[in-house]
Formats: sequence, C-alpha cells, structure tokens
Amino acid sequence: MPNISRDIIVVGASAGGVEALQLLTANLPVDLGASVIVVLHMPVGGPSALPAILRRSCRLPVVPAENGIQLEHGHVYVAVPNRHLLVVDGALRLSLGPTESGHRPSIDALFRSAARAAGPRVIGVVLSGALDDGTAGLTSITARGGAAVIQDPADALYPGMAENALRAVKTEFVVTAQEMGTVLTKLVSRQVEVSEVPPLDPSTTVEADIAERGEWEVDDQMRSIATPSGFSCPDCEGSLLELPDTNRYRCRVGHAWSANALAAQKDSELERALWKALRTLDEKASLTRRLRTTALARGSALVAARYQGAIEEAEHAANVLRTFLHAEAVIGESGS
Repeated sequence: MPNISRDIIVVGASAGGVEALQLLTANLPVDLGASVIVVLHMPVGGPSALPAILRRSCRLPVVPAENGIQLEHGHVYVAVPNRHLLVVDGALRLSLGPTESGHRPSIDALFRSAARAAGPRVIGVVLSGALDDGTAGLTSITARGGAAVIQDPADALYPGMAENALRAVKTEFVVTAQEMGTVLTKLVSRQVEVSEVPPLDPSTTVEADIAERGEWEVDDQMRSIATPSGFSCPDCEGSLLELPDTNRYRCRVGHAWSANALAAQKDSELERALWKALRTLDEKASLTRRLRTTALARGSALVAARYQGAIEEAEHAANVLRTFLHAEAVIGESGS
C-alpha cells in the first residue's frame, strides 16, 4: 500500500474568522509542503481585504485565487467575492454556481471539491462561524481518507461552525487557532498509508457537479435521489428537494441550504413579514382615520363609527405585533 503526504489544506471560516485565520497563517513555516486554500464568508460587492490582512503576519505568499492557477506548495490562496473556490485537477476553479446557504463562496463547495480531487491528501479546517457551513464538506473529506482539524469551540468567537463540525466528524485535532499552524505543519510532514479510497456518495457527487459546472438547473440525477421537502427556497421561492441522509436541500435552479441555515433564514423571513404586517396595519389605521374625519365633516356619523371600529381593530393588532417584535428583539440581544 502506497504512502502519501497531505499537501492540500482547505480552510473555512465565517463570523470571527479573520482573527483565527491570522493566528493560523502566522504559525505556518516558509517551507510548508502544502497549498493552503481559504474561504471566508464575505459580502458580494467589492474586493476582499483578507489577502492584505493575512500578509501582515503570514510568512508565505498570500494571493487572491485566480481561475486555472496551478496549486503550489507554500502558498496561501484566498477566495474572492461572489465566486465559489474549487479544487479541480490540481488547479483552482472559480465558479458562479448557485449559492449554498446564502453564500458564494461556500466552504462546503470548496471542501467537497477538494475531497473529490485529492481524497486522502486533504486536510479540512473549520474555524469560527455562526452556523454549519463546512460540516457537510468536512464529512466528505474524512470519508475519502482526509484529515479534519477543528478550532476548539471555546476558543472561537462564534462557536457554531466548530460545534456542528464536531458533532458530525470525529477527530483528535481540536485545537486553538494559535496552535493550529503547528498542528497542520505536523500533519503535512507525516506520511499516511493509504489503501482503497471510497468514492464520494451519490448526493455529494451531484452537489460537487453543480458547483463545478456552475449550472443553474438541478438535473435528473438530483431528482432521482432527492425527495420533495415541502419547503420553499428563500433565494427564489422555488420548491426544495431534500437530499437523502444529509439534512440538506436544493431547489430546481440549484440553491443549496443546510437545515440550520434554512431555519435561520426562515426566522429572518418571518421577521420581515411581521414588520411588513406592522407597517400595513399602521398605514391602514392612518388612512382610516382620514376617512373617519371626512365622514364626520359630511355629517355621516354611522359611517364614521364604522371607521372608528376599523381603526381600533388595526391599532390593537399593531400593538400585539409591536409587543411580540419587542420581546423577540430583547431575546435576541440577550442571546448574542
């Protein structure tokens, strides 16, 4: 059985991840025998400042990812806004594929592509973040013989991503961001004995294909393995298909959601709907007051009385909504 070196490190971070990435990359040696590929969730518009931030402390070259560039050891490649960053045949691929859990670039998309391209040569790293992007991708990496390194949730500014990854993946490498560079260096230098590497499971293969092709329509292969979920996609309001045994969903045009991210997005949708309802009730009460004033001026007391009833009904409903929204805001502040 051949021995291999793990020479591709894929790193995913979200909220609180810049600080963790600075500590991780600052502790990597100049002769690191691996390529480091980083996805940080970021806004769509404008360039990313992350390469410049990491260059201040990292001894390795840190560059924005470019489509088609061949991977080199001892380099750090950083995702650019509004493109998935993938590993395909030893090179980087930038894709305008559908968003995943509202993100492009997506950590899961990078991790899946690396698992398919390099199998046991991959080390997947999950850092600080609020939800669970990276969990499914890290599962794919370990299933193909790769290694998982997870930031200690107690060390993360936002522990959600690390906690979700730990629930899904068993690993002995749960360390602080400060320790992570040293741990990764040891893993890269260690030879790994490899036997047969299992292929990606069917649903992960389809998801990897969607991100790589950048196509915005789920094909028949997806429909043959997924089932209707009864949920709608927050991005396009289309029907979501549930992928088997994954707690993940895809719509017809390819938007992907984890169960956690979908629930969080539904919370946001609900809040927007409630604020819209409150605005509508306030406008209705205001408009009806004008109608009541006009009716009184014309001497139509009966009509004015009906308008008064409508005003009181709208104001009561609005006050109920205000009380609920205020309570939700207080709960959100106490939990943040």
